[in-house]
Amino acid sequence: MHILTVIGARPQIIKAAAVSRAIANGYAKKVTEHILHTGQHYDTNMSQVFFDELGIPQPEYNLNIGSGRHGEQTAKMIAGIEEVLMSRTFDGIVLYGDTNSTLAGAVAASKLHVPIFHVEAGLRSYNRAMPEEINRIICDQLATLLFAPTQTAVDNLREEGFFAEHPTLHRRVINCGDVMYDNSIYFAKMAAERCDILDRLSLQRNAFILATVHRDNNTDDPQRLEQIIRAIVDIARRDNIPVILPLHPRTRKKLTAQHLRLLEDEPLIRLIEPLSFLEMTLMEQNALLVMTDSGGVQKEAFFFERPCLIMRPETEWVEIVQHKAGIIADADYQRIVDAYDQLVHRRVSFPPLFGDGHAAEQIIQNILS
Repeated sequence: MHILTVIGARPQIIKAAAVSRAIANGYAKKVTEHILHTGQHYDTNMSQVFFDELGIPQPEYNLNIGSGRHGEQTAKMIAGIEEVLMSRTFDGIVLYGDTNSTLAGAVAASKLHVPIFHVEAGLRSYNRAMPEEINRIICDQLATLLFAPTQTAVDNLREEGFFAEHPTLHRRVINCGDVMYDNSIYFAKMAAERCDILDRLSLQRNAFILATVHRDNNTDDPQRLEQIIRAIVDIARRDNIPVILPLHPRTRKKLTAQHLRLLEDEPLIRLIEPLSFLEMTLMEQNALLVMTDSGGVQKEAFFFERPCLIMRPETEWVEIVQHKAGIIADADYQRIVDAYDQLVHRRVSFPPLFGDGHAAEQIIQNILS
C-alpha cells in the first residue's frame, strides 16, 4: 500500500512522527509512506529542526508554498498536491488536524477519488470565525476514515450524522486515541536525556510558568494581545515567578513598541526563540503551570499533569476543562489573573482520556484493513 502523508505546519510534523515510527517499526513491508511538505511553516525553527530532532523521514515532495492569504495559500497547495497525486497511484492520503494544508489535501484528494484518512477528526470549537474550524469540518465531510482522538470527538461526529447509513458514502469513525499522547510517552525520556534547556535558563521544577501565544485572533488584535501581556507581566511581578515566553514568528512580528516595553521592563519575563519539540516537552513536564492559546500545548500540559490556562474563548479539548485541569480565560486580563489563582491552588486529576499510547498502530491497522 502506498500512502501520501501531507504535512505543512509544526504540529503536523510532530504528529506525523508517531505514524511514521509505527510504519517503520511494524508495517514497513505492508505500507510505503510518501511525505509531502506544503511549506506552510518554512523557517528552520518552525519546520526543519523537527525532522532532524525527531528522526522523521525527509519529505519526498516539498511545495515550498510559504505564507500568504488563506485563499491564495490554499489554492497553491491544492494545485501542488493534485499534481503529486496524479504522478502515481496512491491508496490513500493521510491528513492531520485543521490547517490550510489539511484543507488543501482534502479538496485535492476528493476530486481525484483518493481515500482520505483524517487524523484528529471530530474536533469542534463551534466557532466558525476560526479558520481551523472550517478546515476540520470540510476535511471530516470528505474523509473515508475518521480517526477521532477522544470519545468527545466521536460524539461530535455522531451528532453530525456520521454514523448514519448512506448508499454512496463509505466512511468509518474510529476512536483510536491521540497520536500526540504516543509521542509524549515516547519522547519524554529522550527530552530529559538530551536537553539542557532548564539549566540554560536557570529554571527549577514547578518554579516557572510556560506561556505561548500564536493564534491570529490574539496576535492580530492589539487590544487582545495587550490584555494577555499585561496579565502575564502582573502575575510574574506579583508572585515573583519567571514566565518563559517562546515567541512564535507571527507573535514577534505583531508586538508593538508598547508591548515590548511591557515585556522587557519586567526582568522575570524571558522572551526566547521557538523551542524544539524535545525542549518544549521538557519545559511542559517541569512548569508549574502552562498558559497558552495552542490546542496542542493544552493537551501536552494534560499529558504531563500540568494545569493549563487557556487564552481562547473556547477549546476543542473540552475534556481538559470538564476535568478541571484547564480554565478558559480568553484574552481578558481579569479572567486570566483569576484563572491563574484558581489553578495554582486547585488539586487536579488527570485521567487517561487520550488513549493508551498506541494510537498510531491503530491508525495503520485500520488503514490496512
